[in-house]
Amino acid sequence: MAIRRLKQPEQVKGLEIIDITEDGRGIGKSEGRVLFIDKAIPGDVADVELLRRKKSLFEGRISRLEKESEHRRDPFCLHFGVCGGCKWQHLDYQAQLIYKQKQVSDALQRLAGIDASHISPIIPSPETVYYRNKLEFTFSNRRWLSAAEMSGGGEESTANPPENTANALGFHVPGRFDKIINIDTCHLQSGLSDRIRNAVRQFALDNAMTFYDLRGHTGLLRNLIIRSTSTGELMVIVVFADDQPQAVSALLDHIKEEFPEITSLLYIINRKLNDTIYDQEVRVWNGRDHIIEQMEAPGGAVRFKIGPKSFYQTNSRQAERLYQVVSDLAGFSGNEKVYDLYTGAGTIANFIAKQVDSVIGIEYVEPAILDARENALLNGAGNTAFFAGDMKDVLTEEFVATNGRPDVIITDPPRAGMHPGVVSRLLEIAPRKIVYVSCNPATQARDLLILKELYKVSRIQPVDMFPHTTHVENVLLLEHNDLI
Repeated sequence: MAIRRLKQPEQVKGLEIIDITEDGRGIGKSEGRVLFIDKAIPGDVADVELLRRKKSLFEGRISRLEKESEHRRDPFCLHFGVCGGCKWQHLDYQAQLIYKQKQVSDALQRLAGIDASHISPIIPSPETVYYRNKLEFTFSNRRWLSAAEMSGGGEESTANPPENTANALGFHVPGRFDKIINIDTCHLQSGLSDRIRNAVRQFALDNAMTFYDLRGHTGLLRNLIIRSTSTGELMVIVVFADDQPQAVSALLDHIKEEFPEITSLLYIINRKLNDTIYDQEVRVWNGRDHIIEQMEAPGGAVRFKIGPKSFYQTNSRQAERLYQVVSDLAGFSGNEKVYDLYTGAGTIANFIAKQVDSVIGIEYVEPAILDARENALLNGAGNTAFFAGDMKDVLTEEFVATNGRPDVIITDPPRAGMHPGVVSRLLEIAPRKIVYVSCNPATQARDLLILKELYKVSRIQPVDMFPHTTHVENVLLLEHNDLI
């Protein structure tokens, strides 16, 4: 049964919020019904308006807050509630950690039947603002306008917008591919990121440059990507929809002159109908074609070359802690052969290379494997080898026979988890240990339903990579039953 809008909104008075969903909505109960309330948190007592239902589940919003939860905080961002990011700004950070840990524990116990009583306390992020090293902004001639900005009231007015207010550079409105919130200040990246974004937007407006129409696929300016490193290097990528040399040169020269601290100034001409850049040519306007990140590993400092298309954990400082957790749970002695599945740009593989005998990395995205090999050269990791291809097709019996049976397998799959065929292969390979890193405890628990046939979960370590969001990373140590 699909979610449907109620013909007439229903009012519920004095609802007590008792829990929170995985996507951050408050949970209350009334007359045997379960109510999901937007922006409500446990401890709130509120009058609510129910708007939609699916069987006995109802969705709604707060109409009047009668009593505030002790965990409620004032949001620090002026875009809160409209922008789709940082949905938990109104929830105290310590409470966020409690509910993220509960999310992990509940998923393991409810979905996989795993005893999670020995779960370790979640590792908090050292920074709760300005922690992201990459942000992607979208240009649009269809700015999302608030009722305060437009006459006529309502969530979004249909009146003709004032001059220049139709153009935006920012983030997508949740659920609307064609509407962009113009971002003035973002607390996810440093103030320099704000200054660059706002300067680019102002120059474009002052020079009558056209912002992209996400419906009609017209206009010049498409995307702005800003990447930074803990070493102080900075990459800026401007994506244009067409090659208009005079306009392209004017904007890029302006950025170069205004922000000489940029290490790598790049641009892309993307004439496709979608925004992905993985199949696009990247051109260097000024500086290098990459930036360098560095983290401390048990074997010494590890450096990573990050290009415009490279995957790298977006919370740099917490990534170092995450990889240290992987190393600690694996308990390397120095003699292990390790397989690193879904290796990406080889970050984990290169992080642990000096602690083990050898590392084999496998990844579906071929450009990422090229990055992994470059990173191995950068760090002198001659005991690594990297292979590109679909995991279920690469990780065969023949592959293992050729490259050697691993003592430890590290797996860090995407949110969808591992393909069933890959999970089955892990049972056939049967390494002594599996360290499973997941950004989705639900799919991790699903995979454990199969893996627990041969493995016991010995350690559970949640890690918060994304403060003020509902996302949580979880690392498990699985040990073979016959070897415990």
